[in-house]
Amino acid sequence: MDNMKKWLGLSKSLRFCLTMNLITVALSGSTRLPSESQGNSLSDNLLLHQRMKRSWVWNQFFVLEEYTGTDPLYVGKLHSDMDRGDGSIKYILSGEGAGVVFTIDDTTGDIHAIQRLDREERSQYTLRAQALDRRTGRPMEPESEFIIKIQDINDNEPKFLDGPYVASVPEMSPVGTSVIQVTATDADDPTYGNSARVVYSILQGQPYFSVDSRTGLIRTALMNMDREAKEYYEVIIQAKDMGGQLGGLAGTTIVNISLSDVNDNPPRFPQKHYQMSVLESAPISSTVGRVLAKDLDEGINAEMKYSFIDGDGLDVFDITTDPNYQVGIITVRKPLDFESKKSYTLKVEGANPHLEMRFLNLGPFRDTAMVHISVEDVDEPPMFEPSFYFVEVPEDVDIGTTIQMIYAKDPDVTNNSIRYSIDRSSDPGRFFYVDIATGALMTARPLDREDISWHNITVLAMELNNPTKIGSVSITIRVLDVNDNAPEFSRFYEAFVCENAKAGQMIQTVSAVDRDDPQEGQHFYYSLAPEAANNPNFTLRDNQDNTAWILTRRSGFRQHEQNTFYLPVLVSDSGRPMLSSTGTVTIHVCSCDDKGLVMSCNAEAYVLPVSLSRGALIAILACIFVLLVLVLLILSMRRHRKQPYIIDEDENIHENIVRYDDEGGGEEDTEAFDIAALWNPREAQVVVKSRQDMMPEIESLSRYVPQACTMDSSVHSYVLAKLYEADMDLWAPPFDSLQTYMFEGNGSVAESLSSLQSVTTDSEQSYDYLTDWGPRFKKLAEMYGATEGNGGLW
Repeated sequence: MDNMKKWLGLSKSLRFCLTMNLITVALSGSTRLPSESQGNSLSDNLLLHQRMKRSWVWNQFFVLEEYTGTDPLYVGKLHSDMDRGDGSIKYILSGEGAGVVFTIDDTTGDIHAIQRLDREERSQYTLRAQALDRRTGRPMEPESEFIIKIQDINDNEPKFLDGPYVASVPEMSPVGTSVIQVTATDADDPTYGNSARVVYSILQGQPYFSVDSRTGLIRTALMNMDREAKEYYEVIIQAKDMGGQLGGLAGTTIVNISLSDVNDNPPRFPQKHYQMSVLESAPISSTVGRVLAKDLDEGINAEMKYSFIDGDGLDVFDITTDPNYQVGIITVRKPLDFESKKSYTLKVEGANPHLEMRFLNLGPFRDTAMVHISVEDVDEPPMFEPSFYFVEVPEDVDIGTTIQMIYAKDPDVTNNSIRYSIDRSSDPGRFFYVDIATGALMTARPLDREDISWHNITVLAMELNNPTKIGSVSITIRVLDVNDNAPEFSRFYEAFVCENAKAGQMIQTVSAVDRDDPQEGQHFYYSLAPEAANNPNFTLRDNQDNTAWILTRRSGFRQHEQNTFYLPVLVSDSGRPMLSSTGTVTIHVCSCDDKGLVMSCNAEAYVLPVSLSRGALIAILACIFVLLVLVLLILSMRRHRKQPYIIDEDENIHENIVRYDDEGGGEEDTEAFDIAALWNPREAQVVVKSRQDMMPEIESLSRYVPQACTMDSSVHSYVLAKLYEADMDLWAPPFDSLQTYMFEGNGSVAESLSSLQSVTTDSEQSYDYLTDWGPRFKKLAEMYGATEGNGGLW
């Protein structure tokens, strides 16, 4: 109490000055307020301050932000103890914001803020103050520095700088599962009051989610949230400062939460029975149909694996999974045949390959369905049995010989009739012929292994009722060798013998070749021809290795006596029958030295006799030319006589008599040719002449020919032989052809074209209608009994 009395007894001016100093010291942290507990009396403090010489006094250090008044905001006052109030002291302010944000009255030292202050932009300013003598400008006190701090007010709401948020949480998550943490920032001073204390709450999203009021962590609040029922949620979170009290500022953000999928739905087929159909001609791996097991899940949880688990077509069909659409694609695994099996029943299963153990109780995660597949019939081309033929035939086989029976059938239920033919591009030489009805493959021309040893032909089979359906089969024909070629010298042999040669001297080695190829190999036998068996000059030795030596039988050869010898050699093979040929070895007599080297053989070329003049030679050539002209003329006249009669268009047709020698009467016409000759195929004579103007042409039978009308094999052989004979005849007209009539009348679309049956009728036929045909048919009408009186047209 005594100290307080002393304090109250001080003058007002001193108290103010002391208060300001105490405030200054307190703010600077260097001095404490006087108290009894410190053990210092107030009087001691007063004496201490009276002894310290202070220069500056100011009464304010803080100013509130966001001042909205119209007058400048008073900040504080600067004062020097040298200031007597007469205006002799001038105060100057410098530093941060001096003159722009803060101003000072140079007489009184009052400081004002002339701009709106924002602590969030700048929290304090550092300034310097100085007192000057107004008259002299001399500093009265040293320059001092002080700080003005901006005091915070709650003028900023919390803000979510990262919003809006996107989050995901698995469906069926337990309650309390963390989803995402949101954070709001308040720009106010967190050290001053509750302006920056934020509290979180949820405005939208209950009852599915909750938020921690202090941390902003969002969690699930409802169990068994199903993505298939609702996938997306929009949650609104609010952040409020002032600890959530009334009057606090608030900010909000949106959190978009989606439920991610888990495998909690088993697959199910929408239908338990599928009906499909496929053509029996469907190729391997072609698609039959599709099945789909629906799964409400997505992504990897909706992946499906399809398989056949039962049925009668497990080895005929296959099923795969389309990875893009998760459908089961049923394809053909093996060729189908309507005639052998018309339908299949399969049990298909669709299952999830990725399972979650905690949802197994919702299973089973698989489902089954029945698939019925019907095989539809198509008109298939004929099929050959077997699918490939290999035939071996000797090269000396007769023309028309059946070498193989080709068989094809219609695989369809209708079992249509088959017609056979040869693809001529595979047999350009037309060596073979196939019977159109029976499929008998026969030779149409002589075969020669030495010319063509292998033939690869294609036989076609066509349905009679549907010519577009054609099957084919490959036939490989190997021509077997027979001994039909005689051995021959491998080259022309021309040897020489010296005049001084001794008896038994070898002068030439000969060898032979044979175009045949016997299985046991070639073996040749050599001997002198019968006419040279007793040749006194030369002999032959067979070496038994397919070669032979020519030896001299005597010595003493002389050029002037005979300079050239011709030795015929007989070469035979070992085949059956044995064939042989004769080759000639030309031997020249030459003069040789002692070592046997040829010096001169006096070979002379053929020259004209000296007595033959130039005129004689010209006469001989002229005769030869005349003979050639005569031969050509004879050939031309002969060919002209064989040409058929051609009617001259300028002549009147009724004045010409045309003779027709080929009556197409069919089987009933027995006068046209001898039908018995057709049954004797031995009459077919092969002419070894090559005809270049015509190739054999075997026309296909009409599709209307009954299947029963087929030729006997002997008739086929005879016809083919005659055809080949006609083709090889150089003098036959190129337009001539061999015609065969197998039936007459019934079965022909054109009906009967012959008048042979008219002779069997009892009643006479009237030809009076010929008189109505005009003058050109007058003679024909007269021949059949019509008279001029019967018709008045003449």
